[in-house]
Amino acid sequence: MRYLILGLILFLGAHSVRIFAEDWRTRTIARLGPYGWKGVYTLVSIAGFALLVWGYGQARLTSGVLYDPPLLMRHVASLLMLVSFVLVAAAYVPGNHIKAALGHPMVAGVKLWAFAHLLSNGGMADVMLFGAFLAWAIVDFIVARRRDRAAGTRYAVGSGARTLLTAIAGAVAWAVFAWWAHLWLIGVRPLG
Repeated sequence: MRYLILGLILFLGAHSVRIFAEDWRTRTIARLGPYGWKGVYTLVSIAGFALLVWGYGQARLTSGVLYDPPLLMRHVASLLMLVSFVLVAAAYVPGNHIKAALGHPMVAGVKLWAFAHLLSNGGMADVMLFGAFLAWAIVDFIVARRRDRAAGTRYAVGSGARTLLTAIAGAVAWAVFAWWAHLWLIGVRPLG
């Protein structure tokens, strides 16, 4: 469990610098330069991600169960994951209504991903991993929206065609992940 915790600290810590230490981040970027900052940020993030993936895989085998969700929650989680994939796609498809409305659809997608997995997984390692990501995403979304309001940030109004493209891209990515990649990467078949 300690590798999972260390991975979460490194990965979410790196992704929380702008939330909790914006001034320090700005000074560090000025000192290291943007590429130096991105290099350090990337290395810490990759190390954290590798540790949390490996630590979660190990912790799943040995940690206890906190609750046993009903089978119906797997179906609810799958539906929520479809929406989560569309939200993540909205972060990358320019000019869609979802990004215009939310501003930070990637973080909203992470929130929904974590919540969906908490509905369908009750192991201690699951609660630690998905609970940490849910808490982080809630705080990050609030802070990012507050920062947008303070800066007067406005996101471009999207088009219907771009929004449809976003929905299709998210749905295709969800289908590939749900029917094939989740089993290959995680070892669990969510829809079967």
